[in-house]
Amino acid sequence: MAMTRKRRRLYFIGLALLGLCAGTALVLTAFQDNIVFFFSPTEVAAKKPTPSQRLRIGGLVEAGSVQKTGTTVSFVVTDNANTLKVAYTGILPDLFREGQGVVAEGHMGADGTFQAREVLAKHDENYMPREVADALKKSGRWQDGGAPAATEAPSN
Repeated sequence: MAMTRKRRRLYFIGLALLGLCAGTALVLTAFQDNIVFFFSPTEVAAKKPTPSQRLRIGGLVEAGSVQKTGTTVSFVVTDNANTLKVAYTGILPDLFREGQGVVAEGHMGADGTFQAREVLAKHDENYMPREVADALKKSGRWQDGGAPAATEAPSN
């Protein structure tokens, strides 16, 4: 039984579509493995991410919470509604300090401590990561440290 031209063309189109679908599935699978979700401490408490899930957490470093043991640093991140204990082994950024905005990337440990692989700190006195600021605004805990109100009279 000989294949007609029309049948060969249909087989070719079918194979091309199958290849396109397989390639799309591979690309989407690769993207899924690299997606990192951002959570505030309140969202972590509510959603309970799995230990295998990579995520970013952000908030303010709670005053008095930083403890150093060798190269491991533990501290507490807060969004002023909930807190989350973070453990990080390595050198912290120079601008890392208590009371400042921070974003940490890593995963939840089995004991409920966030195991950070990377810690990012603020860049200057007016900077806070957008995700952290949005989470604080959403929780109603945002304190704007912006310029003075326009109604104030300048002092001479």
